[in-house]
This record gives sequence, C-alpha cells and structure tokens, in this order.
Amino acid sequence: MMLRWIRQQLGFDPPHLSDTRTVYVANRFPQHGHYVPQRFADNRIISSKYTIWNFVPKNLFEQFRRIANFYFLIIFLVQLMIDTPTSPVTSGLPLFFVITVTAIKQGYEDWLRHKADNEVNGAPVFVVRSGSLVQTRSKNIRVGDIVRVAKDETFPADLALLSSDRDDGTCHITTATLDGETNLKTHYSVAETAVCQSVSQLEALQAVVECQQPDADLYRFVGRITVTQDEEEIVRPLGQESLLLRGARLKNTKEIFGVAIYTGMESKMALNYKCKSQKRSAVEKSMNTFLIIYLGILLFEAILSTILKYAWQAENQWDEPFYNQKTEQERNSSPILKFISDFLAFLVLYNFIIPISLYVTVEMQKFLGSFFICWDLDLYHEESDQKAQVNTSDLNEELGQVEYVFTDKTGTLTENEMHFRECSINGAKYREVNGKLVPEGMNDDSPDGCTPQLIGEELLFLKAVSLCHTVQISYDQPDGLGGGGESFSHANGFSSNNMEYYASSPDEKALVEAAKRIGVAFTRCSGETMEIRTFGKTEKYKLLHLLEFDADRRRMSVILQTPSGGKVLFTKGAESAVLPFTTSGEIEKTRLHVDEFALKGLRTLVVACRHFSPEEYIDVDKHLSAARTALQQREEKLQEAFNYIERDLQLLGATGVEDKLQDKVQETIEALRLAGIKVWVLTGDKHETAVSVSLSCGHFHRTMNILELLQQRSDNDCAEQLRRLARRINEDHVIQHGLVVDGASLSLALREHEKLFMEVCKNCSAVLCCRMAPLQKAKVVRLWKTSPEKPITLAIGDGANDVSMIQEAHVGIGIMGKEGRQAVRNSDYAIARFKFLAKLLLVHGHFYYIRIATLVQYFFYKTLYDSVYLTLYNICFTSLPILVYSLFEQLVHPHVLQNKPGLYRDISRNSLLSFRTFLYWTLLGFCHAFIFFFGSYIMIGEDKSLMGNGQILRANRQLMFGNWTFGTLVFTVMVITVTLKLALETHFWTWMNHFVTWGSIAFYFIFSLFYGGIIWPFLHTQDMYFVFVQLLSSGSAWFAIIIIIITCLFPDVVKKVFYRHLQPTGTQKSQSLSAPQTQTLSCVESLCCYQHGQSGCSRLASLLEQVSGPCQAADCHASSRSNRSWSDTENFYSNDRSILTLSPMESTHC
Repeated sequence: MMLRWIRQQLGFDPPHLSDTRTVYVANRFPQHGHYVPQRFADNRIISSKYTIWNFVPKNLFEQFRRIANFYFLIIFLVQLMIDTPTSPVTSGLPLFFVITVTAIKQGYEDWLRHKADNEVNGAPVFVVRSGSLVQTRSKNIRVGDIVRVAKDETFPADLALLSSDRDDGTCHITTATLDGETNLKTHYSVAETAVCQSVSQLEALQAVVECQQPDADLYRFVGRITVTQDEEEIVRPLGQESLLLRGARLKNTKEIFGVAIYTGMESKMALNYKCKSQKRSAVEKSMNTFLIIYLGILLFEAILSTILKYAWQAENQWDEPFYNQKTEQERNSSPILKFISDFLAFLVLYNFIIPISLYVTVEMQKFLGSFFICWDLDLYHEESDQKAQVNTSDLNEELGQVEYVFTDKTGTLTENEMHFRECSINGAKYREVNGKLVPEGMNDDSPDGCTPQLIGEELLFLKAVSLCHTVQISYDQPDGLGGGGESFSHANGFSSNNMEYYASSPDEKALVEAAKRIGVAFTRCSGETMEIRTFGKTEKYKLLHLLEFDADRRRMSVILQTPSGGKVLFTKGAESAVLPFTTSGEIEKTRLHVDEFALKGLRTLVVACRHFSPEEYIDVDKHLSAARTALQQREEKLQEAFNYIERDLQLLGATGVEDKLQDKVQETIEALRLAGIKVWVLTGDKHETAVSVSLSCGHFHRTMNILELLQQRSDNDCAEQLRRLARRINEDHVIQHGLVVDGASLSLALREHEKLFMEVCKNCSAVLCCRMAPLQKAKVVRLWKTSPEKPITLAIGDGANDVSMIQEAHVGIGIMGKEGRQAVRNSDYAIARFKFLAKLLLVHGHFYYIRIATLVQYFFYKTLYDSVYLTLYNICFTSLPILVYSLFEQLVHPHVLQNKPGLYRDISRNSLLSFRTFLYWTLLGFCHAFIFFFGSYIMIGEDKSLMGNGQILRANRQLMFGNWTFGTLVFTVMVITVTLKLALETHFWTWMNHFVTWGSIAFYFIFSLFYGGIIWPFLHTQDMYFVFVQLLSSGSAWFAIIIIIITCLFPDVVKKVFYRHLQPTGTQKSQSLSAPQTQTLSCVESLCCYQHGQSGCSRLASLLEQVSGPCQAADCHASSRSNRSWSDTENFYSNDRSILTLSPMESTHC
C-alpha cells in the first residue's frame, strides 16, 4: 500500500489506468473470483498544505527556494566554517527571524485549513448499509455507497441521483456555493431507479454505473447506468442533469438517494481547488532586477577588497603586523585556499547591502495595505450589501500601472436586469403597454377593445416564449395559484401572485415574465409535464427532449408533445445561430427588425419552431438517444444530433430586451481615458447592439470616426481591409478613431496579420470586439500582454465566460453581478459596480505604487560593525518608519486624484522604479556612506578624548581614538540620517508616522545605552562596554553628528526644491495648488464628515479615532474658511468615505 502511494506521488503509477470507471451501486461486486476492485479516493477533503510530519522540511524547502533566503543561508554557513570579520549571528539571527515569522504565518493559515477540513470531513451523513440507514461521518463515504440527503442539506460527494420523494424521481438543487447561481436547477433520475424510494428497495437494487474519470468541468458528465431487472439489463444514459455535485444544496425536495460516484479530492468541487498561475507585479520584477545588480556590486566589492588586501600585504611590515600575528597553519596554507577564504570573508563583511528584511517588509505592506481596499466605504454597495474583496494582495501596486482595460459589457457596464421592450411577430412589430401586446402605431392609451385578440402566429410565438426555457418556479403556498384576479390586468385572466420565477439567464426570466403579463403564463413544471395558462385556459405539454444551450451553438431548444398529441420543436437563440436554419416565415422583415432593436441597444433573440411528423420524430428520438448514451465523444455526437434536428425551421419572430446601463459608467470610462488608459469592450452581443451601448456609455463618442472590421471571409479580404483602415488613420491625424471588430474577423486577423491588426488598434482611441467567444477574449488580452511594449493589462467581467480573460490579464477584477460568482472567485479583486474601478485605480493604485516604489528603493539605499548592531539595523532600527510610510503615505488628497485623472500618467510605465531612479538612490547611498565614514574620520580623528579599546599607533606616533568608538559614531549618524531621509520623503503625517520616526531614533539611543552600559555575562567579549556613553560625553561627537547629517541631507533638500519649481510633475503642481486651500482638522473625514453623518459607522469611527485623532464635530460644521475646487455635483464621489482619507480636509466639504 505504501509503495503504491509512493509510486503515485512520483508519477510512476497513475491512479486511473483506464478512461472510464465502473461503480457498483451499494458495492455489490461481481461474485466471480477474477474481479479486481478499482481503487478510489476516500471522501476526505484536504485543502491543507502541510501535515505535522512534513511541515518543517517542506516549509523550509519552499522558503529557501527564494534566492535571498538561500543567499543568506550560504553566508551563514560560510561564517560557521571560516574565520570571518563578523559573527555568524549577524546573518543567522535575521535569517532565523524572517524564516520563523513566515513559517508561523503559513503554519497558522494551514492550521485554519486543517480545522475547516475536519469540520467538513466529520459532518454526519446517512448511508444505506446492510439493509438499514446508518449514520456515519462524511469522510467514511466510499464510492458506490448509497447516500441519503434531506432538504436544505449539502451533498457530501458527487452523487448520481437514484430516486427522490417525488414519483417522477426529480429534485431541485441550487449551486450557489459552486458557481453563485441562485436559481433552482432540476435534476433527474432514470425511471428504473426512481421507483426505489425505500431502504429495502435500494438494498435490493442491482445496478452498475459506468462513467468518465474525474475532471474539473462542473458542467460536464458522461455516463450510463445498467439496471438488472428479472435478469434483463436495461441501459440508460446519465448526463449532467443526473449528477448532484458536492457542495450543492437540496431545495424544495424532502429527501433524495444517490450513489457516490466521485469522492473526496476527486469530486468536481475539489478538482477546482487547483491554484491559479502566479501573477507577479512589475514592481516585484524590478525588485528582483535590483537584487541581481546589488549581488553584482557585492561580488565586485569582495573581489576588489581581496586584491587590495594582497596589495597592502605586499610590504613586509603590513604582511604580519605586531597586532595580528599569523599562526603556523596560516603561514603554510595554500595561497589559493587563502585567497578564497579572504574573498568569502569580505563577502560576509559586505553582505548587508542585500537587505534580508526587504521581503518580509514588502509582504507585510501588501498584506496590511490590502485591508484599506476592503474598508473603503466608497467601494461599498449599499443596495446589495457588498464590499470590495481582495483575493490577491500581491498585485496592489499593479493597480497603479494599468494601461489597457478589457471589459465585458453585459453585467459589467450594464445592470444585467432585463426588461422586455419590443418584439417582432410574423413580420410585424409589437410593444408591451400595460400588460398588453400593442402593434406598432397604436397609441399607449388605446381602449381595451381596440387591442386585437392574439391568434395564430402571435399566440404560437408567445407559447414558444413560455415553453422554450429552463426557468424554475417557486411557490409561497402549496397550491401555487390564487383565486383572485386583482393583481393583474383582466387580460391575463388569472392571478399568480404567489409564484416566482428563477432562471440562470436574466433574458429568459424577462421573457417568461413578459409573456405572463401579456396573458400566456408558464405555471408549472413537474417532471416531464410543462403547464401554461393561455388567457385563462390551461394547457399541458409533455417535455420529450431538452437541447441545452451552449456557447458554440448559441441557441437552445425543447421538443414537446402538444395537448393534441403532435410533436413540436421550439428554438430560440442569437439571430446568427437561428436565421440561417429557417426556411419559412417573414425572414427578411424579422432580420430588419432585429437590426432596429440592436440599434436601440436592445438584446435580441430569434424564436422559431418545427413540427414533426410521427416518422420524423422517431428518427429524431433515435439520433438523440444514440448520442446521449455514447460513452466516447458524446459532446461531438450530441452536437451533430442537435444540428440535424434544429433545421428546416419556421421563423416565428424576435424579441428585444433592454439591459440598463450601470450608474456612472460614462464618467468612469472618461476618467480612465483622461488617465491615459485605453478601454476595450469585449462582448458576445451582435455588433449593432454593442455599438449602441458603446455610444450610450461614452466608450465611443458621437464625433468619433468608427472603423469596422466585420464579416471578413478570407485572409486576403481581412488583410486588405486592415490596410484600408491603416491608410484612413494615417490620412487623418485629428479625428479620434474607434474600431469595431467581430469574432470571425478577429480570428482571421490574428492568424496571419497580427502585426497589422495591432498597428491599427494602437492608433484607435477605443476598440469594440463583438461576437466574442470566451477563449477569444483571453487571446486578445494575451496578444497585448505579450506585445513588444509589454503594457500592463486589466480585465474586468462578471460571468463565467469572463474567467479566461480575468486569469490571463495582469490584474483580474470580478464584478459581483447576477451571473454567478465564478468571475469573483477567479479574480484578483472583486467590486460590486464598474464605477468603483475609477477609485480603485486612480486612488488606491496611485497610493500603493508610490508607497511600494519608495519602500523598495529606500531599502536598497540604507543598505558595518558589532554583530548585534548589524543584526538589529534592518530589523528594528530602520524598519518601522518605512513600513508605516508604505501603509499611509498620500502625495495628494484622494479627491484630487479622482477629479484629476491625468495625475495617473505621472506613475505610468513603472516610472518611479526606472533604472535612472534606481541609480540615483544607489549613488545617494554610496555618497552618504562615504560622508559617514570620512566625515567622522576627519572631524573626530584628532580628538584624544575619544580613546578606547582597539587603540593603534599612527605613523606620526599620535594616538588614534578607538575603532569601536569610531564605528559607533558612523553607525549613529547612519541610523539618524536614513530615518530623516524618509521623513523628507513623507508628505502625509499621522501620529503613527511621528511615533515610529522619532521613536526609532529614541529606541536606538536607549538600546545603545542599555547594551553598552551593562556587563553581559553570556557574551564572550564586551567590546561595546561604555563606548556609547563615552561617545555621547564628547561635544565634538555631537557637533560631528549634526554637521554630517546636514551635509548628507542638505543637497537632497536643494534638489527637491529645484526640481519642484523648475520641472514640477502634475502631482507636484496639484500639491502646491491644493495645499493653501486645505485646513487642518483633527477628524476622520471618512466617517464623520460626509452628508449622512455617523450612522452605522460608530464602531469603525471609534477605531479610527484611536489611529488618527478624535473628530471635532464643531470643526466639521464650522463656517467656511476655504474653498474647494470640487462640489457635491462632481461626477466622482464627492462623499469620500474611504478609510484612506486620513488627511486634513476643509470644512466646506464636510
């Protein structure tokens, strides 16, 4: 058993050797002796990463894969093996601190996962064993067990439905925890097992399930069940409608019985746990580049110092001075080994230019900083009670670098709330007025008697709309229908105020509700029976087959048996997916009406039907049954069968449904454009609808020259059209251009003419891609992501069809819409509305990028001496000020950033981490280091009052002050200077900034006095004893400290003033313009100075008051002392309730 497990882990013994698995219901295995049972996973869910046995080795291995940690491990080992100038503690203690902190964090997170796993695996379940219902734990379920699930319980494994408390063997479930869809879905059992509703019947059931091996696709299941009755084997197909997924919940059904097909980590939910590809920000890539450069500098310093040492020792008097006599072993050692040993010693001595604490500080900054997005009340949507989510804090600074935004249309730019507006029936246009279908041209206030009775084609159209769908019905009362008729127009003829529709598609729900208002209501769906009420008359249809919707066909169909016994097919879908298969009806008129609807921005669907003769239906049923029972290539065979059936259609009409634009979409797109961000809209709608919505939302301007790349049929035609578009763009440099391209043309353009297509797109201000498949969306994002310019891309969407582009983009944002939660679960960030994207990028992105860029460069700048000081330098003395800076720094007020989107351009293309900026910080660090050393040497070198241990004789025979005193002076100047340097970079001061800045300097002095003022018994040497006290007792030392600090920082101040006045950036101009208008108020604007007062926020307000000071209500409502450049009528969030807004504010805004 153990050997098999090891072989599986190494990949030599795959657990599934065949493409299918055979499951014996109730584990009734064949009795012949040749049968070898298949091995299946148990039902334990394991989301944890470690066990108690492998935590230490596995965690250490993962941490030392990071180059900085591995480097310091090598340095630590070198210090242990050879005689080096510094103690191994100088490398070992910081490394141990970083490794320990990271291990504790990861261990705690894994312990929480273990705890959650144990709760799930220990949940009680009921299984049928030995003729009775037995309670056990979820982890004990085996493949083949018959499991009982009651109403409102979740399914503990992937189950094939055997029976339910309903006679037809159906049940309703909701998969909200899997894909976010809250609609009820109907699942079916086969007739031979549906009758087994008792434990005794199930125990006697002889059945075998054959199905595919586990895969992660939630919407795909291919299998069949063979039931043995009276020694006769009956084979029935099993599809997705028969599989109850783990994590889904049973609804509106008392209980069901199902056989476990996939268990534990082989269930579809668990297979979707797999990690997404790791995204790395541009700042992280720059940081790694800088680290490599500093490693090169370190090696150069070590080699140069080794060479200079041997050059110095070329003279006999310095080869073996009196204070450093060689041992006999050193005199006889190999020159090569001695050179290597000296090189390693210098490598150890200089290794502190590589800041080990950089990584842990960056991780803490990103983790803590991500909470500001979640706490931002401007990103909170009150109607849906949803706040922003951060799924990946590693990309916070990437929000400030976005150059291209790729957005979905439906549900992202629009509300995804569909309202029926118009329809076309048999070539005539109609619209809904007061619950009646009114032909075009009639007045809204026409009397009831003027409304023609719907007969013939019109009635058939409404019946098709009421029957061709997958809508579910929920009733508040058991009878489902009331007796009164008050709630609806008398045209309906009935009342259904207790009935509510649930649909996976908002379009379907809108159409069924519209048909109900008009008078043809879908009232009941029970098993194979669909019931409608047509102007008070009940009609029952038998559902024979459901041809499910898929993205390739772009249509769905139902085959029904009418009350008169005839067989009819109803089909609805996109006009491009239905019209080519129609042979009768008003095709051209309907096509014209569809185009008119699309120009109004309406979503269109075409409805058609086909009547079958008895012989035709037998043939159709044969094709469908053969395709559904196939175990191999079932999807392909089903597609062939669907295409065979959905032909020779009679066109009934088309529908136009309105999808309302979200609030402030136009203002948000305009702000992104002013910020230098290009916006692409990628949608599956037809191009007329997409263009209309683009114009209404401001993506396209009315004055923009719209270029089209549509309906290209060949590579040559596509190339020629692209050349024509390129010439038009080059000939006119003034007018802005917009490009519309459809999916088919896009495929041709990317196949052979990618470069030409990209050239055209780069010269367009806005691009609209319509009729796009999900993979095409991802392909477009990948095209720009990997282009020579390497722009930072952002993808935003709300549906499952947007997941691929969200995962492909540098930054993926999910909209918490009505199409489930797949986009949110697979995104890096999630927001409730598209308008929140403006603040997320222009404010949060701006702040995060500036903070992390300064943090990284500051760490390399401030990057010897007593081992304890070297150990604590980056960990204690200088780490807190930069961490607090990186959490709270604001160059300008958030309102200014939102009202002046152009400021976003100041930080684009990773400008603050360019090589030029990096070189400036590096040279500044070297210059300051030279000033520290030689300034101290020059100013204190002749001071005889500072003699200490380590005394040496100079050439002029004068006593030089002690080495430890000299080093302490250099170190003191360094700590104060690097801290004050950060203070100069800080524009936004809170009490925390003051506390950690001046507190770090004070802590250094207190620690030095404490460390050097006591004889520590556990230290081998006490080189620092009384050194710091002796240093501070000298007036010349204090004078040197002040002069050296001023010498270091004064040129930096002059440079800032010079550049601010002669070459100011847009951000600096905004600072100077807004500074005089800002009045200092000791209050938290985000909670107590917005128009709705403090209601609902008192607890958070009290917390923030502890952080940034109490709010004085009188100040908030004081008379105006200054004027703001914005008002409450501005497009962007005049009520900034963000927790980020800790800066001073003016009274007028309160």
